[in-house]
Amino acid sequence: MAPSRQGEPVELDVGGQTVRVSNPDKPYFPAAGLTKLDLVRYYVSVADGLLRALRERPTTLERWPGGVVEGATLAQRDGTKGDAFYQKRVPKNAPPYVETARIAFPSGRTADEVCPTEPAVLAWAANLGTITFHPWPVRRPDTEHPDELRIDLDPQPGTDFAHAAAVAAVARDMLGELGWTGWPKTSGGRGVHIYVRIQPRWTFTQVRYSAIAFGRELERRLPGQVTTAWWKEQRGEKVFVDYNQNARDRTIASAYSVRARPHAPVSTPLRWDELPGLDPREFTVKTVPARFAELGDLHAGIDATAADLSPLLEWWERDQADRGLGDLPYPPDHPKMEGEPARVQPSRARARPS
Repeated sequence: MAPSRQGEPVELDVGGQTVRVSNPDKPYFPAAGLTKLDLVRYYVSVADGLLRALRERPTTLERWPGGVVEGATLAQRDGTKGDAFYQKRVPKNAPPYVETARIAFPSGRTADEVCPTEPAVLAWAANLGTITFHPWPVRRPDTEHPDELRIDLDPQPGTDFAHAAAVAAVARDMLGELGWTGWPKTSGGRGVHIYVRIQPRWTFTQVRYSAIAFGRELERRLPGQVTTAWWKEQRGEKVFVDYNQNARDRTIASAYSVRARPHAPVSTPLRWDELPGLDPREFTVKTVPARFAELGDLHAGIDATAADLSPLLEWWERDQADRGLGDLPYPPDHPKMEGEPARVQPSRARARPS
């Protein structure tokens, strides 16, 4: 294709659909020298793998229509406005090939979210400024029962990717003891994500309980290195197991999603033997297409099996009965949940008059 003139739209054939890219030369990652068209072409190059992560899943779009430029900010759940935002409802005037799935938020309200089914949807979304795809852990036929357990290993200040990778190795051993297969990827930042396909039989609450139980067992096996403490002031220099990524309306950047950082990093599927010594900054929009062309999708087998979550729910019950360990706080925008402890930062609770 001949280079476009500044601002002149181009049309791409993506899986038999024509996708129009407006303002293709607009800088989207100026620090990395990447344009909007570069972003669209990246997503087309990894479409097979990305669709495996997104297909039939309601997906929130993280949109940066002005690009990831210096000073740009992301709107927050507390109402703080920003240059970028999360699009939960399907945009108006979406083309006919953009299908949807209806989901229910913790408040009980519903929304029709984009539900990717073909590669053109990815290119169309990238043209709207979608940098990151955030799929729900459910599929369209049954949006009330997750089919994915997500283990999010988040290094806290004073720790880094190498610490998360070391914890991931122990998590892999635990999964092996359960007879399960875990599928690791970089977060696109300093963390590690591990996905486990599960049978879609359990509620969001039960899957979240399972993530807590798994995290607590990691804490016991790696004392002083792992924490499930929700409040940052209690975590210390440890790797946080973010169990709330399994709560309703909480999502993780998908495999092959770009992250909104200046060097355009990508959340990249890994082989387990790659984790030691890995520098996740090497995986970017510029490098991942060649890796994908060489290795294919390292998560290609993820749908081959589905785990029975019962053992982790038994761990949850054991921790309650034998150790007196109950629920942990939910995210601040969730309604108060049954059995949840006080959702008050510990230092503030201590400061309250008796």
